Amino acid sequence: MKKIKNFFHVRKPFILLFVYLMFSILFLFFSTEGFVVSLKTAGFSAVSAVQSGIHSVTTFFSDTVTAINELRVLKREYDALQDQLRNYEELQRENVDIKRENDTLRDLLNFSEEQTYKNIPAEIIAKDPDALYSGITINKGIKDGVKKDMPVVAFQGGTTGLVGRIVRVGQTTSMIIPVYDYQSYVSCRTQKTRDEGIVNGNGADAPFLTMRYVKKRAAEELSYGDVIVTTGYNNNYPKDIPVGTISRIRVPEYETSLEIEVETVIDFSRLENVFVLDMSTGNEIL
Repeated sequence: MKKIKNFFHVRKPFILLFVYLMFSILFLFFSTEGFVVSLKTAGFSAVSAVQSGIHSVTTFFSDTVTAINELRVLKREYDALQDQLRNYEELQRENVDIKRENDTLRDLLNFSEEQTYKNIPAEIIAKDPDALYSGITINKGIKDGVKKDMPVVAFQGGTTGLVGRIVRVGQTTSMIIPVYDYQSYVSCRTQKTRDEGIVNGNGADAPFLTMRYVKKRAAEELSYGDVIVTTGYNNNYPKDIPVGTISRIRVPEYETSLEIEVETVIDFSRLENVFVLDMSTGNEIL
C-alpha cells in the first residue's frame, strides 16, 4: 500500500501534464472551423427536414380542402347539367307530341278539304258500350249542324273508313251508333267483285263484323283481305266508303248465301276524331 502511494506521488506531475495535453487537443479540435461547419450543416439539415415536413403537411391539407371545394363545384355543375338534360328530354317529348298532333291535324284538314259533302269535324269525348247502343259521344250537336241519321266517317292511318251514323243529337253533343253495334246494318258490296250483301255488327267485344246475303257463286272469286265498301243505296251512306276487309269466308251447307267475317278498317280503340257528313249537300266524287 505504501508503495502505491509513493508511485502516485512520484508520477503526479506526468499525469497532470497528460491531462492538460488531452484537454488542449480536444479544445483545438472543437475550435476548428470544420467542426463548426459540420454542426451548422447538421442543424440546418434538421431544421430543413422539419420545415419540409411542415410544408408537406400544410400542402396536403390545403390540397385536400381545395379538392373538396372543387368536388362541390363539380357536383353543383353536374346537378345543373342533369336538370338541363331532363328539361331537354321533356322538351323533345313535347316536340314529338306537337309534331304528331300537327301531322294528325294536317291529315284531317286535307281529308276534310277533299270531301265534296259538307263535313263537320268532331272529337270523341266518351264511349259507353253498356248503354242501349254501343254509343260513341262526340263534341258536336245541333248548333253545329249535326242531325240524326247523318253518316260518320274517319281518316286513320291513311285510310278512310266508315264509323257509323248519328242516332241521338243534343245542342252541343251527339251520339254515334258504330258499325260494330248489334243494331247496325249497312248495305255493302265487295270492292273487287261488286257482290252485294248486308254488314251487321256483333257487339263491341266481337273482333269482326258479319256480311250476309252474298251469293255462294262469289266464293271462288273472293279472297282474304278483299275490301268491303258501302253501296250508297238510299243515300244513307256515301258510296264506296271502306267498311272492312274479309278475314274469313264460310259456306253454310244448307244456305244459299255466304257468311263472311269482316275486320273493320278503323281501329276503334284508337279512334279520336271523326267527320259527320251532310248528305244533303254536294255530290260524291271518289
